[in-house]
Amino acid sequence: MKYSKPSSTEYFRYLWDEPSTRLAIIFVGGAGCHTVLRREPMLSSRIFIWQHFPRLTPSEVLDVIPLFHPIWADTDPDDITFADQHAAHGNFRAWAQLTAHTRTALARTGRPRADRELLRWAFSRLA
Repeated sequence: MKYSKPSSTEYFRYLWDEPSTRLAIIFVGGAGCHTVLRREPMLSSRIFIWQHFPRLTPSEVLDVIPLFHPIWADTDPDDITFADQHAAHGNFRAWAQLTAHTRTALARTGRPRADRELLRWAFSRLA
């Protein structure tokens, strides 16, 4: 008999079903991720809620991003809007990437806060 290695989804199902794990699993993915998870009915049947997170509106960006990371707390709101319009587009994952590159730029330049010149450099680093 040939042994077949279980998939990672089978492992997640095993962990979920094991009472001693007291485990919470959160799957996060982009467009179509629910389709991939639904292909595994034994895993899919254990998902409690499917939640769609739409892009942040421009108003939400100005409310949320300064709270997301300290580098944005002192950033001019016009520069946050500029960054959202040119790079992040309300996508929280893009904001996380932009934040990492902006932190690097701040550390390298010694500037106290992000400005448009620094943000343009950070934009160039985004995939």
